[in-house]
Amino acid sequence: MPTSEHSKRHPLSNVHRVYQHLPMRPLWLCRVCAAPWPCATARMLLRIEYRQDRVSLSVYMSSCLFDATGDLLALNPNPGPQPGELFDRFLAWTAPKPGG
Repeated sequence: MPTSEHSKRHPLSNVHRVYQHLPMRPLWLCRVCAAPWPCATARMLLRIEYRQDRVSLSVYMSSCLFDATGDLLALNPNPGPQPGELFDRFLAWTAPKPGG
C-alpha cells in the first residue's frame, strides 16, 4: 500500500517527541497515551498547529478519517467501525465554535 503524503510528515512531527501524540497505525491509537487517536492532547496540538487555517485542519483530518476507516475495517470487518463515532473522533471537533 503506498504511503500517503500526510503520513510521511505529520503536522506534529516538529514538536518534541514527548509531545508528539502521533497515531499508531493500523490501530489508530496514540503512540504516547494509547487513547484513540486523535487523543485530547493531539487535538489541542493540532488546533494550535492549524490555528490560522482551520479549513486545512479539516482537510487533513478528513484524510486521516479515510485512512483510519480502511485500517479499522480491515482489522475488524464485522461489525466494523461506526461511521458516526469516526466522524466525531476525526472531524466534529475541527469546526470552529460559533462566534469564535
